[in-house]
Amino acid sequence: MSQYFDMGDQTLWNPSNGASRLFMSQVHVYQAEVGLPSGIGPMKADECQIDPVPFKAFVDALLAWHRRTSHAVMAALAEGFVAAVLVLAERAGIEVNWQPAGYR
Repeated sequence: MSQYFDMGDQTLWNPSNGASRLFMSQVHVYQAEVGLPSGIGPMKADECQIDPVPFKAFVDALLAWHRRTSHAVMAALAEGFVAAVLVLAERAGIEVNWQPAGYR
């Protein structure tokens, strides 16, 4: 079995149920960490919709949080989630803010 992460009619990702469950748990953790909603909707009937506007804001905030995290263990724990979110953003055609904090 698998679940679908869609933006409109486009499927961005179709992971197994277990991978999806773990990812969705991490979504909740990092929403709280960055203080923004992710734009990733609830999983209903093995499908969820991603809203591009709040998702872009979440991705940018997540990258900023990750850049300024100086705790090696926290950074290492976040790496897989950050990578998965970046792949979703890329597949959705969303430009993300890669510039370091304070860059002009």
